Amino acid sequence: MSDDPLLVALAGHDLAPLSDPDACARFATDATRRVESVPALVLRPADTAGVSAVLAACHAAGRPVVVQGGRTGLSGGARVRPGEVVLSLERMRSLGPVDPLSAQIEVEAGATLQAVQSAAAQHDLVFGVDLGARGTATIGGMVATNAGGIRVLRYGMMRAQVAGLEVVLADGSVISAMRGLDKDNAGPALHQLFIGSEGTYGVITRALLRLHPAPTLQANALIAVDDVRQAQALLRHLRARLGGLLSAYEGIWPEVYEGATARLGTTPLPCGAGLYLLAEFQGMQHILRAEAFEAALIEAYEAGLCRDIVVAQSGREHDHLWALREACVEYTFGLGELVPHDLSLPAHALPAFLDKARALLARIDTEARPYIYGHLGDGNLHYIVQTARSSEVSTALNALAAGMGGSITAEHGLGQDKAPYLAMVRSGAEIQLMGTLKRALDPAASLGRGRLLPD
Repeated sequence: MSDDPLLVALAGHDLAPLSDPDACARFATDATRRVESVPALVLRPADTAGVSAVLAACHAAGRPVVVQGGRTGLSGGARVRPGEVVLSLERMRSLGPVDPLSAQIEVEAGATLQAVQSAAAQHDLVFGVDLGARGTATIGGMVATNAGGIRVLRYGMMRAQVAGLEVVLADGSVISAMRGLDKDNAGPALHQLFIGSEGTYGVITRALLRLHPAPTLQANALIAVDDVRQAQALLRHLRARLGGLLSAYEGIWPEVYEGATARLGTTPLPCGAGLYLLAEFQGMQHILRAEAFEAALIEAYEAGLCRDIVVAQSGREHDHLWALREACVEYTFGLGELVPHDLSLPAHALPAFLDKARALLARIDTEARPYIYGHLGDGNLHYIVQTARSSEVSTALNALAAGMGGSITAEHGLGQDKAPYLAMVRSGAEIQLMGTLKRALDPAASLGRGRLLPD
C-alpha cells in the first residue's frame, strides 16, 4: 500500500484505498476512453462521513480531487488529470425503502439507475429518466450532469426528479437538504445549485428522488419520413392528438439506422427514408383508449405526414424497437475514434442547422462523415463526426449551434472537453457568477479543476 501522507491523515476511515497502478488504471478515464493520467491514489469511502474526511484532508493538503461515479460520461468530466486524487463513490450504493405515499426514494450517490428503476417497479412506480447505460450510470453522476435521456418530453430532465440532496463541500462540510417537500419557501432551494454543477461545487452523496405512477398502457412505433421538416410536422400532429401522453420522440438518420439494423440483424422498416422516428405513448389504460396512438398515426399517414409506419403489437415488439434505438449508440461506438457532439437546438432552427452543418463539414474536411441520432422531440442531437480534423470540426459545429440560439451540451455536461467552449453559450456576466459561486464554495479550487469552468 502507498505511503502517501494523505492516507496517514485519513487513518481509521473505511476508504478501501487503491494505489497499485494496475488496480488504478480502470479509474483513469470515462466513456470517452481517452487517458491522460493514471491516478496514483483512488479513495472509495463507504459513507458520507468518509467522503467528508477525504475532502477535508485534501482541502488541508492542497490536493486536487476528481469525483467519479459510473464513469459513463462523454465529456471528460471523470477523466483524471496528473496529480488528482480520485474520489470514487462506487461503494455507496444503498437504497432506502420506497415511500409509496410521497412517491419518493432516498438513495446513495453510487446507486445505479437500474437499481432505482427496479426498486420503483416493485411499487408500480417508475423513475422519470432512462438511459442506455442504466446498468452502470450512477444517480450522483446523473444529478451532477442533469442527465436527460429518452423520456424528457413526459417527465423532464434529472432536475425535475430531485426532491432533495445531501452534499459535501470541498472543506468537508456536509449540507443536507433532504426534506423533499413540494412546498418550502424558506429561502432558495439550495439543492438545486448542485444539479448540473458536475462535482465542482460539492460532492453529492445522497439524493431524494421523485417517482411516478407506472403507465399501464404504452405503445410505440417506428416511422419513416422524408426529412426533419416532415418529422416536426408529425410531432405537432401527435402533440395535438396525444398531449402529454407522448413520452418519447427519437430521431435516427439513415447512416445510423442502416448500421444499427445491421447490428441487430433485423430491419423493421426498409432502408431508404430520409429519417426514422421512434415515437412512444404512455398512460393509464383505465382512462385511455388503447387505439388512440394508432388512430393518431393513421391520421398522420393519411395526411401525408409520413411515408411508412410499423406499430409494436406486443411488449416484446415494443422492447425490440427500443433495442434499435440503443443499438445506435453501440453502432457508433464500434466505428472507432469519432468526435461526438451533444447539441441542443431550438425547434425552429433544426432544419437550417442540419443543412448548414453538412455544408460546414464539407468545407473543413471533404472526407468527414456525420452520424446523427438523438432526442428530436426536445431538440437534442447527438451529432457524431468521423474526421481527421476534430478540433476544427468541434469548434465550428459548437459555434454554429450557439449562433442559432442552441447549446453546446444538451445532457452530457461540459466536463473538460467542452469547458473551453463555455463562452459561446454563456455571457461574461453568467460566467463571472459561476466563478463567484465556485470560489465561495471551493476557495482552493480543489474540486474538478478544468471541468465546467475552463482553466
